[in-house]
Amino acid sequence: MKLVRYGAPGREKPGIIDADGKIRDLSRIVKDIDGEMLATGGLAKIRKANIKRLKAVAGKPRIGPCIGRVRNFIAIGLNYRDHAAEGGNPIPAEPVVFNKAPSCICGPNDNTMMPKNSSKLDYECELAIIIGKRARYLTKEKALDAVAGYCIGNDVSEREFQMEHGQTIAKGKGAETFGPLGPWFVTKDELKDPQKLSVWTKVNGDLRQNGNTANMIFDCRHIVWYLSQFFVLEPGDVIVTGTPAGVGLGRKVEPKYLRVGDVVNLGITGLGEQKQTIVAFKA
Repeated sequence: MKLVRYGAPGREKPGIIDADGKIRDLSRIVKDIDGEMLATGGLAKIRKANIKRLKAVAGKPRIGPCIGRVRNFIAIGLNYRDHAAEGGNPIPAEPVVFNKAPSCICGPNDNTMMPKNSSKLDYECELAIIIGKRARYLTKEKALDAVAGYCIGNDVSEREFQMEHGQTIAKGKGAETFGPLGPWFVTKDELKDPQKLSVWTKVNGDLRQNGNTANMIFDCRHIVWYLSQFFVLEPGDVIVTGTPAGVGLGRKVEPKYLRVGDVVNLGITGLGEQKQTIVAFKA
């Protein structure tokens, strides 16, 4: 299933993409696409519904983040061999873990707002894991049982904040609009192998990232297992799993960061595409 949330920010409604690519309203089936829905058997309710009898959504509404009310937004750094190499970093022995502020989450096509005093704004197209049930101290064999599905995440980053203001990575990762998620929450039954997906980003039509999840250092199973050894994962938690080479920071001769007016397109096989325009900070 491809689940969506559509409508004005903060007032999104639950939906599902039908066989013709249209949005069908799920409001009669579930209240929202969020952790509470996942924890209370919402996916099973949706599967039982007759999608063709649900109301088709007219027009082209705004698409919101595909999972609502995220409480824990976790990120993995340096998880592609080529990305580690482009930054001159050694291959990590264990996953590099940090958090993005849940308040940075936005829709996949919402504008990206450049923060105050920003000079090194960057993009990172990433496969995101959506947790479907409470999990702690998982075994590796059972780790993916805790996963409900996947989506695209853009781990928008401000490199000066991240790297030149002390050692706390999260400073450069959690500004407003730094967490586009979606367009779809694709349930795991529809995405059989998360380690065989193309990952790409274009800036103003120029292909910058062209990778594949097969090149992850730590695969999705390992990441979910690993995180569960340190804290409890809850339904609706989101994990962005790292990005391939091609980020602005990684350009050898001269880093190429985003500027106001730039248009960023990104996508992952089977998970759709995102589009963001970079805009100036607005109070």
